[in-house]
Amino acid sequence: MKIRRIAFFNPQGNFDKYDSHLTEHPDFGGQLIYVKELGKAMSKLGIKVDIITRKILDPQWPEFASDFDSYPGYDNLRIIRIPFGGNKFLNKEQLWDFLGEYVNGIIEFYNREKVTPDFVTTHYGDGGISGVMFLYKTGIKFSFTGHSLGAQKRDKFSHLNKEYLEKKYRFSIRIAAERAAIKFSSFIVTSTLQEKNIQYFHPAYKDVTIENLDKFFVIPPGVNTEIFNTKDDEKKQYFEKLLKKYNKSFIILSSRIDPKKNHISVVKSFALNKKLNERFNLIIVVRGIDNVFDYSNKEGEDSKILHEIISLAKRNKVLDKIIFLNIKSQKDLASLYKAASEYKSIFTLTSLYEPFGLAIIEAMACGLPVVATKYGGPMEILDNGKYGKLVDPENTDEIANNIIEIFENYNFYQTHGIKRVLSTYTWEKTAEKYLEQIIKSKDKKIKEIEFPIFFKNQINNKEG
Repeated sequence: MKIRRIAFFNPQGNFDKYDSHLTEHPDFGGQLIYVKELGKAMSKLGIKVDIITRKILDPQWPEFASDFDSYPGYDNLRIIRIPFGGNKFLNKEQLWDFLGEYVNGIIEFYNREKVTPDFVTTHYGDGGISGVMFLYKTGIKFSFTGHSLGAQKRDKFSHLNKEYLEKKYRFSIRIAAERAAIKFSSFIVTSTLQEKNIQYFHPAYKDVTIENLDKFFVIPPGVNTEIFNTKDDEKKQYFEKLLKKYNKSFIILSSRIDPKKNHISVVKSFALNKKLNERFNLIIVVRGIDNVFDYSNKEGEDSKILHEIISLAKRNKVLDKIIFLNIKSQKDLASLYKAASEYKSIFTLTSLYEPFGLAIIEAMACGLPVVATKYGGPMEILDNGKYGKLVDPENTDEIANNIIEIFENYNFYQTHGIKRVLSTYTWEKTAEKYLEQIIKSKDKKIKEIEFPIFFKNQINNKEG
């Protein structure tokens, strides 16, 4: 099976050459970085790559108005924007109603171009069910990479009203889409063995997972080593000067401001542990927020979290030891990491659960040792604590003690962390493993496709 062109289905969020809004919004998280970097690495293997997303004609989102976009230096890759669901930006939960329209738009696009992809990789549940529809209409096979699954997110909100959750997050639709993607994909990619054994064996998926167990392959994502590395650069020198005046080491938090990322545990550890707040300052990366104190008084989950952080820091008189940095690009983030590593700084990620932990390997690649949650992918990345420290994300004493232990053995964890990333977690390796499974998928038989009730109407409707 000769692979010439691969399409990536990612209807939510969006992509552009400037990485606009990346990680600033729930729909622009790690999944988009994954798709972008895998697509770029795949294109370097000589394959034509089409990342197919949504065209938006919305004054508040001007970056996504054109039909095409690209990444400089990647001639084999193009971003294709299909108009569907109207003109305005829609959150991912609103897109479920329009995925049939998205798929019809893709088919019409390729008909106009007189080309077709040889294979499709699909991402998240909405991309997955789009792959099922596309397979049904064209016979072109697809892989499914869920990134995260709806049932786990629903469980985390089990204390809230079920009707409210269904209305806001549309879990029943999402889970039905994920089940269909598992059933009809040619293969399924998980980032870790734990993701496969825990997420996909949740009662919401267990039966269909067991039926399709031979389709699962663990292919870890990688780091863009052109950006995340230990090389000197101009912006690194800028951050070195900025950090030098504090005359301390730093604890760094740079995940999206979101309840599940659990920033507050690290802040509590820092505020309540005298050793920590005497030896370190705390850096909290906030993307797209210039004035944290003003923003923390607004509505929204991220504002509430920032308000809680600021209030806790004030009560414990450590607010002057917390630095909020508005970092707007991956390049700047990498430069910050590299500069901070010169001051024996430590990266922390204490999510309540982390499916993989791309942020961890990015930090490690820049020379920052890591303290991370023991729940999810970090367990495998850090090899049960061999390459960094794993903690109970709600145990503030454990977090503090492990930060101190890393600090006292800094060179060991820094050196081994860098080696771990370069030997195991690069996008080149990820792309090669995907391609290996794509080539093998030619022998996979396609089951007779049945659609969940919600999507039956869409597949039978020419307008989507």
